[in-house]
Amino acid sequence: MPESGTERFDASPERPDEVTDPLLWKLALAVADAHAPDGDGCANLACAGQGWPCAAWNNAQHALRVARSAPGEPAPAPLRSTPAGSGPVDPIVGWSTALVPATTAA
Repeated sequence: MPESGTERFDASPERPDEVTDPLLWKLALAVADAHAPDGDGCANLACAGQGWPCAAWNNAQHALRVARSAPGEPAPAPLRSTPAGSGPVDPIVGWSTALVPATTAA
């Protein structure tokens, strides 16, 4: 089988015994690894210009906590992606939203 240069999800470290959702655990590890910090913020191109921790990394951390939750237990509350009182956040960075006016061809 040819090497593609990408790491397989099943090559991740052993998961802890308390993990109840192995698929969520593996996917969250992959996202967290893809959004590791570099010298200027998040190293992932999808987060260009954003500081670290980025929203994707925070969401991955939340998913790792949820993957450890026992069935029937309430899921842990998500973390804020920006510190409280840090000022306004540009909601458009990285995503198309209803805040972006639609353009039509004339």
